[in-house]
Amino acid sequence: MDVRNAPSPAHVQSGMLLGQTPMATRLSVPGAARAIRIHYATPDQHGRPASSTGAVFVPRGAPPQGGWPVIAWAHGTVGLGDNCTPSAQPRSALDSFYISHWLNQGYAVVGTDYVGLGTPGLMSYLNASSEAQSIVDSVKAAHQMGLPLADKWAIVGQSQGAGAAMAGAHDAARLSGGTALDYRGVVATGAPANIEHIVALLGPYETVPLPVGLATYMSYIMAGFSEARPDLHIERVLSPLGRQVVAQARVRCYPEMAEWVPRATGSWFSAPLNSIPGVLGALTAYMGTPVTGYTRPIFLRQGTQDIDVPAASALVLYTQLKVNNQPVQLHVYDTDHSGTVYASIRDSTPFLAAIMR
Repeated sequence: MDVRNAPSPAHVQSGMLLGQTPMATRLSVPGAARAIRIHYATPDQHGRPASSTGAVFVPRGAPPQGGWPVIAWAHGTVGLGDNCTPSAQPRSALDSFYISHWLNQGYAVVGTDYVGLGTPGLMSYLNASSEAQSIVDSVKAAHQMGLPLADKWAIVGQSQGAGAAMAGAHDAARLSGGTALDYRGVVATGAPANIEHIVALLGPYETVPLPVGLATYMSYIMAGFSEARPDLHIERVLSPLGRQVVAQARVRCYPEMAEWVPRATGSWFSAPLNSIPGVLGALTAYMGTPVTGYTRPIFLRQGTQDIDVPAASALVLYTQLKVNNQPVQLHVYDTDHSGTVYASIRDSTPFLAAIMR
């Protein structure tokens, strides 16, 4: 199913299933009895009719009474180009292990690719509202496949996906209104919160080269943000190298971009980003993590050795949520960005079991 040039699905409801096809064995994960690629309607970051692809993995064995409870999996950074699309590529070792873990626990897993990744347009990297919509609409679409799926569902996300998961958690009830879907809670690992304040300070300064992961993420943020907000004319403050960074970020997948990206971000700019009036407010609207308005439990996970999404990001977010009396718990592990996924399974597994009863 190649839908990279599919026409916009006008006059259909958001979350409508547009197509499905079995996935090749090499694209599945060990814990899946069935793996199906889906295509469904969901608006893009500009509010226009658009679509996304995704993957649905079904556990082995007989479903429980009422059907398999559902986990919406929000994937981490893979890149913005269509050839980076997770449902069209073999899964990483981490994703394969982690998705299989939840399948073995008796959950069906629905993984959106996010609108624009494998479908027309640009995937709007770290765009909170757009990614939230893609997540919720993927769950709506999965429930139209004739599979034995329960209405109760939760969101699990890592890295980019943790930010998407938090946005999805905040908006789940509103976006699933009018359906029978029963949202229960969220697990977020290495959430990139409050990053907009750092991005707003970028400019043509002498800078220490960033860790390669952070530099790559920044390139994707600049590519996504400049596309989402053309009215700001961000190209005005970019150097020739900066414009090249944005152009490359729109097509290169993470491994290739990480190898190429200039890590001293000062070289990307000819003027400070915050010289553009209203840029911090625009960044906050684009990628800010809500700190109020959650109605279901939140499980935050963070590694102390994480240099991709530094621990301060999740720790500050946790404090903001607690101050606002949100239903959050924090678990910290002495490991790095990916290691936190493995280390936290002992805590996140009973958390999900409890909220999905």
